Amino acid sequence: MRRFSAWTRSTLERLAEVAGYTPRHIMKRILVTGATGQIGGNVVAQLRDAGCRVRALTRSAQSHKLPHDVEIAQGDLSAPATLDAALDGVDAVFLVWVGTLEAATGAIPRIAVRTDRIVLLSSPHRTPHPFFQQPNGLRAIHAGLDRLVEESGRQWTILRPGPFAVNCRNWWASQIATSDVVRWCHAEAETAPVHERDIAAVAVRALLDDGHDGHEYVLTGPASLTQREQVRIIGEAIGRSVAYDDLAPAEAREVMHALMPVPVVNMLFDAYGATVGIPAFLTTTIADITGMPARTFRQWATDHAADFARACGNAQ
Repeated sequence: MRRFSAWTRSTLERLAEVAGYTPRHIMKRILVTGATGQIGGNVVAQLRDAGCRVRALTRSAQSHKLPHDVEIAQGDLSAPATLDAALDGVDAVFLVWVGTLEAATGAIPRIAVRTDRIVLLSSPHRTPHPFFQQPNGLRAIHAGLDRLVEESGRQWTILRPGPFAVNCRNWWASQIATSDVVRWCHAEAETAPVHERDIAAVAVRALLDDGHDGHEYVLTGPASLTQREQVRIIGEAIGRSVAYDDLAPAEAREVMHALMPVPVVNMLFDAYGATVGIPAFLTTTIADITGMPARTFRQWATDHAADFARACGNAQ
């Protein structure tokens, strides 16, 4: 690892203290999986802001797009024997799992032997709200991952974010790029989309601070909004009037199948259909953990206005 000069370390200490961290955090080395993803990328950025030493797990050392001061460790979560070098000297692991539960039974115990703390990105499958209680294949995987982490013998924290606000970009940007209408399903379904930066902020606190061992944190945005309202807010953020065309079920599935696999479409269709006319489940956890209120959906739309603008440019 590159050694920091006294001036650099002093500067990092001042920046970390302004962000609410203490100098001891600078000495921590955190392994981040999913480091180039929507959540993991923000975890990397915020850990760097706190002055931590960040190591990113990647399958290919040549395929990443990460800052130069992030240490790259090649390894594959589905092949536990490849993880040892990545875990050497690591204080905590941010774990994003996208593989099978069978693979996790080998990887998570191996991770646990080599680190003190695991923060797992899971889902609110234990939350008693219709949106989260629809049967789907991911529930069993998440429940199994939770159990493996809880029984690991390490300090653990499980993050359970609700719908990611960034999915609105992933699903709708291409339509907004070519028209002033979003054609989707269940316009009146209510959710509380959560900003990816807020999820990352809670993850960073759990990785660096004491007091989070054994906790499960359900994370939501601050307000219940219908999908129709979310589309309207995105339009206002980009300076356009965007309408919502509430499709019939068969037509909606056809549109969604073009963007994602059938099992994912079925899962989303069932979840959103179950919450039409039912207020979203809300928590204050983000504010409780970080000391800052959860970002609103309007803030998220403003933050991502350029993404929608780029989509428009690419469509021309």
